[in-house]
Amino acid sequence: MPKLALLRHGHTEWNRAGRIQGRSDIPLDDEARAALMQYRLPEPWQEATLCSSPLARAVETARIVSERDPEPVAALTEMDWGDWEGQRGVDLLATPDSGFRHIEDWGWDYRAPGGESPARLRDRLHPWLNGLDRDTLAVCHIGVMRVLLARAWGWNFSGPAPFRIKRNRLYVLSLPDLTPEPEPIRLPAKGTPQ
Repeated sequence: MPKLALLRHGHTEWNRAGRIQGRSDIPLDDEARAALMQYRLPEPWQEATLCSSPLARAVETARIVSERDPEPVAALTEMDWGDWEGQRGVDLLATPDSGFRHIEDWGWDYRAPGGESPARLRDRLHPWLNGLDRDTLAVCHIGVMRVLLARAWGWNFSGPAPFRIKRNRLYVLSLPDLTPEPEPIRLPAKGTPQ
């Protein structure tokens, strides 16, 4: 049974500033590049099909940790945040009529003005998922990971999530039913035994 491993891209200047990136093509910052260069993919993921979102921060993360070029997959592009891209979540929360909410209060149909809902992103990912027939490692974004892990864990974007997405970890799902492994796999440091 093939598996899918999900890896979140490294930090960008916008991540550190709390700005919503969405489809904005913001590159990794220098600190993220230096940190990622300390890691490698664990066995057996070094031999898996490697793909990524076409956004630069995901492509570069994939190249650094794998030392090869990923296949860009449009379906893995981050969720479209419409009018909220570039804004800070804390500022939107402080604006009573913005409509911005914490993720625990979203539901599948929540979306930014002019943006995309988790349900729409789920539907966009479906054809790509159905085409996976071997172990695949996807370097992508927190929105994509939230949607796939929500499906895997049966979470409906209501109440606390049963998972936490951290950087430098692989979140592994068995295909085709997206059964999650209970714990993510930490990326090993370069130079450590296989």
